[in-house]
Amino acid sequence: MFEFLFKYPLTVYQKGSVVLQSGWSVWWWALASVVAAGIVGWLLLTKWNNGKRAKALVLWGLQSTMIALVLLLLWQPGISIATLKPQQNIVAVLLDDSKSMGLAEDGTTRRDEMKKTLEAGLADGLGKKFQVRYYKMGTRLERTGDWKGLTGEAPVSRLSEGLAQIAAESGSLPIGALVVMTDGGDTAGGIDRQTLATLRSRRFPVHTVGFGKEKAEKDVALIDVQTPTRALADSRLGVTVSFKQQGYAGQRAKIVVSEEGKTLTAKEVTLAADGTPQTENLLFNAGNAGAKTVQVSIQTLGGETNPGNNALTRLVQVESRKPRILYLEGEPRWEFKFIRRALEEDRSINLVTLLRTTQNKIYRQGISTPNELEGGFPSTLDELFGFEGVIIGNVEAGYFTPTQVELLQQFVDRRGGGLLFLGGRTTLAEGGYGASPLVELMPVNPGERRTTFVRDRATVALTAAGLDSIYARLEEDPAKNVERWKKMPYLADYQNPGTLKAGAVVLAEAVTSKGRLPLWVIQNYGRGRTSVMATSGTWRWQMSQPLEDKSHEVFWQQVSRWLVGATPGRVVAALPRTVFSDEQRIPLRAEVRNRQFLPSTDGTVEARISGPGGVAATVSLQPDPVTPGVYVGEWGAEKPGSYLVEMYATRAGEEVGRDTVSFRREDGVTEAFHTQQDRETLERLSTQTGGKYWTPQNVSKLPEEITYSEAGITTREVKDLWNIPIVFLLLALLRGGEWMLRRKWGAV
Repeated sequence: MFEFLFKYPLTVYQKGSVVLQSGWSVWWWALASVVAAGIVGWLLLTKWNNGKRAKALVLWGLQSTMIALVLLLLWQPGISIATLKPQQNIVAVLLDDSKSMGLAEDGTTRRDEMKKTLEAGLADGLGKKFQVRYYKMGTRLERTGDWKGLTGEAPVSRLSEGLAQIAAESGSLPIGALVVMTDGGDTAGGIDRQTLATLRSRRFPVHTVGFGKEKAEKDVALIDVQTPTRALADSRLGVTVSFKQQGYAGQRAKIVVSEEGKTLTAKEVTLAADGTPQTENLLFNAGNAGAKTVQVSIQTLGGETNPGNNALTRLVQVESRKPRILYLEGEPRWEFKFIRRALEEDRSINLVTLLRTTQNKIYRQGISTPNELEGGFPSTLDELFGFEGVIIGNVEAGYFTPTQVELLQQFVDRRGGGLLFLGGRTTLAEGGYGASPLVELMPVNPGERRTTFVRDRATVALTAAGLDSIYARLEEDPAKNVERWKKMPYLADYQNPGTLKAGAVVLAEAVTSKGRLPLWVIQNYGRGRTSVMATSGTWRWQMSQPLEDKSHEVFWQQVSRWLVGATPGRVVAALPRTVFSDEQRIPLRAEVRNRQFLPSTDGTVEARISGPGGVAATVSLQPDPVTPGVYVGEWGAEKPGSYLVEMYATRAGEEVGRDTVSFRREDGVTEAFHTQQDRETLERLSTQTGGKYWTPQNVSKLPEEITYSEAGITTREVKDLWNIPIVFLLLALLRGGEWMLRRKWGAV
């Protein structure tokens, strides 16, 4: 409609400037219009002067406007605009050759629809005006002379890299425009800002032609799967699965977590409303040490248009290390006996205990050498930093020397260890911790009252945070876990832990006859974590239940894993993720610390990589100029499959430490999760570069649109405006309106 009324596309008016071809000044036109309006007004007022001045004024306005418009046409208005010179400019056409273009919709594939669009006149239209270069876009951008022979075998479409390559290779070429024919945006990480900035600086308009439906009719698709990247052997791990569906609201589907075809856990869920993101949590056992390839899938339902987005793979590094926990207990008591027994059954934990039998005697168990801890609780950094976690039982604050207090603070903050305070008759407030520097490490402020420990029964109730925590799971099913906690025997005692600090999280509460009190409180502190368990009566969970019941053991084993599972070593290897879909560049990162666990800036770090087909490589990591103690590098993983990376640090020829991570390279995964047309991305790309988004239905006007590009070799031309249809329509409306008013007023 716009071109019908204004003769030229909207782009002409947006980019052009109005000129008067007669050469006469616009002020002469304004003067002539004013004079003509004055004459018309005088004639009308002399004729319509008896109470008809209002009608005369309306007619004067219509006639004056028409005269001014006719006079303007005599001045020969036109619009000056830059246009590309025919056959002197290049138009680069990027054709999506990825697998998603092979999807069939309404009986034809997107690739065939793209070919049909070119054959229907777009290719000829571009060829008549410009030099056209065709490129097929997939894993890399390749020039092709036969766009009819596209196969659609590329596992990914790297649009951003393709645009960047065109911009780099055409520095001296007259590029008039870029045309991208695709079903979506970049499935290899998105269009980066640098590429957009380059296109804008070169003034390359990017016109996008979108193919494919924007919304699936029937589909269940995983959005994301989150699993821990590391775990101790036999740990209970949580999986958070996010997904959405279209066309199956209210139906049931099963989520399955498996490893090498063996089901680890499964859960049946009811699907939410169409298009609504949904999240479910599942638990599974990590099993033995090693790199675990975990596949999470959601059941394929009947009639799904794209079953390829129903599964995702994640890697979990199950570590063989046995973290050492130091448990200091102030007196022989039931709690010590049963906690020790529970942790000794855990093959992934190395428990060392110090039991104060008298004021000056310590009984040691689990020590690695006869001389270890001979003087009692560690008083040197090397001795304490040899542990990953510390449990302090019924010990008064005054037992620790100022040096030991400082070591405990560094142990959590700098070493990244875990520290757990247990309740008891001579600990927390009763033990003077409220007035001790150790209060800084606690997630609570116990205060200085000495009446907080109560020998009375109390039951345990999980908070909302506790219900979500895998460390408070006695049963994998959330509903069954709630019921299991309700049936747990009562505690033998409880203690008021004091006031909560900012950042503290309560996982469980003690339900007493006087109300509820925080029981299990945790918080992060520096690189580590601290916790308070305000009771010494969990031993009743073992004594008051059948021998085969493992609730007490499971609980304390999970508490210990929370305590030490995230404690880092001197070398920590890291990757941004464990699975790289359709990506070959693998960023490598290692954090290195010295014996005092301070950042090490003068070390040598290497990453030794092994992968499928005998792949082996060594990459030297360089110090990060921003973060002390961090070393970074990058490596290209060409083959898909699982890789093992060992990062090895040395200093002055001496080994500092090593750490191992795993990752997996997969091809063709991203395409399966981006099958709908990403129109939003395509429109944004076109808008930000001065181009337009087109559909196969209106793309025939694209060659004409490209003509008005501001890039390439241009010439200026003036297009007449005097003969555009809207002018004659306005003249007819003005004259017709006057005639109708005169007829109505009886003065035709």
